[in-house]
Amino acid sequence: MLLPIALVMAAAFQWGLAGGLAGQLMTSGWSPELLTFWRLLVGLLCMLAWVAVIRLQGYSLNLTRPLVAWSALAGLGVTGNLTFYFISISEASVAVAVTLMYSAPVMVYFVSFARGTERPTTLKLGAIAAIVVGVVLLTGLYRTTPGAFSLWGVLAGLLSGISYSVFIFAFKSAGSHGRTPVSLTVAFMAAVLALAFLVDPAQAVSVPLSPDAPLFLLFGLIGAGLSFLCYFIGLRGVLPTMAAVVAMIEPVTATLYGVIGLGEALSLAEVLGMIIILSSVTALTVMSHRESVR
Repeated sequence: MLLPIALVMAAAFQWGLAGGLAGQLMTSGWSPELLTFWRLLVGLLCMLAWVAVIRLQGYSLNLTRPLVAWSALAGLGVTGNLTFYFISISEASVAVAVTLMYSAPVMVYFVSFARGTERPTTLKLGAIAAIVVGVVLLTGLYRTTPGAFSLWGVLAGLLSGISYSVFIFAFKSAGSHGRTPVSLTVAFMAAVLALAFLVDPAQAVSVPLSPDAPLFLLFGLIGAGLSFLCYFIGLRGVLPTMAAVVAMIEPVTATLYGVIGLGEALSLAEVLGMIIILSSVTALTVMSHRESVR
């Protein structure tokens, strides 16, 4: 039990570091779209290596139409998730971006309430209200001074969360039609192809020859390669509730990187907002899981 938890924890830690590295690379002039492209390209190469190992073990890939369709949708979700996440980092801060991204379960709940698949309770509505308060504190919406917060940075963070939800839903659907590494390979391939039309070709080609090339490689490995390998292997031996709680290491790690590595300052209100959001999201996840196993 300890090894699966450690693997999920390692994945969340790597994702947090990747968020900090993204902020560092953007200060060097690299665009959010380019960062997403290279992160997923390195991840794709890692997934292809994983699939090659599976083939050597004699397993079939089983590339069915439903698997490809759901995986491609998951890839588009990943594209939106990471691109908007990096835009939010550039417009606001690492802390705001990663915390708003983790507010995705709230959006899922509203959709579930509307569809009737989730029953609204006093505790759930209270947790959602607490998250709203946390967002207000974290983003500085309570301030009346013009320019006190970045509206585009906040919207990008929320859009990142919505895209994250699309990825989770689509990937879960793809999982019922094939193996995890195959699904991730198709997802990353779809994402890289979509981003190829959004990035500047000259800038994309210049990355391997730039002084930041080693940082890009590290960024891709921990952001979409080794981290996904750790996460999905660990997920086999961990309850979803436990995985959701352990994954909260990511926003903490990303925030600490932003404060220590990038010199970002956090006020008491922002820290309080982060704590409220992360604890409330965890509570919602736990409540939902307990209801599903009844």
